[in-house]
Amino acid sequence: MSINLDKIASREIIPGYHGKLIHTKTMSLVFWDVEKDAAVPEHNHIHEQIMHVMEGKFEFTLDGETKIYLPGAIVPIAANIPHSGKALTPCKLMDVFSPVREEYK
Repeated sequence: MSINLDKIASREIIPGYHGKLIHTKTMSLVFWDVEKDAAVPEHNHIHEQIMHVMEGKFEFTLDGETKIYLPGAIVPIAANIPHSGKALTPCKLMDVFSPVREEYK
């Protein structure tokens, strides 16, 4: 099976975060187009997550520590750890979640 990302419809999951979602049996993959200044408030979840900054400048707070991430940055996020973020420029991000983000289906 193969999937063409251009054929997947984008969904605005939270304001300013437009995602193309792919789900397997055990994980979810999201390709985000994030508008400048769009923020995701602090939250946590049962899912392990890996964030990859593909384009732009993204401010990210993980367990109380804030850093600025640029293209190429990969940030592993353990389950149940508080985190939040804000796009300082338009950004392209990729997130991998395990287990599947059922609420994103």
